[in-house]
Order: sequence, then structure tokens, then C-alpha cells
Amino acid sequence: MRIGLIVIGVLLVALGVAALTGNLDFTRDKEVLKIGELSATVAKQETIPQWAGALGVLVGLGLIGAGAMRKH
Repeated sequence: MRIGLIVIGVLLVALGVAALTGNLDFTRDKEVLKIGELSATVAKQETIPQWAGALGVLVGLGLIGAGAMRKH
């Protein structure tokens, strides 16, 4: 359990730092028109907000601290 907390914490910190620097983005497909079986979609590129990255870093650091303090 202890090593699991530390590993998850490190992953959250890494993802949080990536979000803070603006390097985490995703594509969202939105259907804008549908007539019968015909449909038109638009792909929109979005980034993860920086506040979410900061929250991920803080939670990750908390998990690392909890894992380091926890005894077997």
C-alpha cells in the first residue's frame, strides 16, 4: 500500500506539471448537424486548465508524503 501511494503520487505530480505547462491537451468531437443518417462533426482541441494541474501537483505531493510517512 505504501509504495502504491508513492507511485500514484508521482504520476499525479508528473501529470500536474504537464498540465501547468500547457502540454496536456485532448480533442473533443462535437456533432453539429444530423440529418437522417448524415452527420457533421467538428473536432475541437482543448487543453487541461492550469488550476487542475496545480491541484494534481498538490494532491500528488500529499500522497507521496502520506506514503513516505506510513509504516509497514
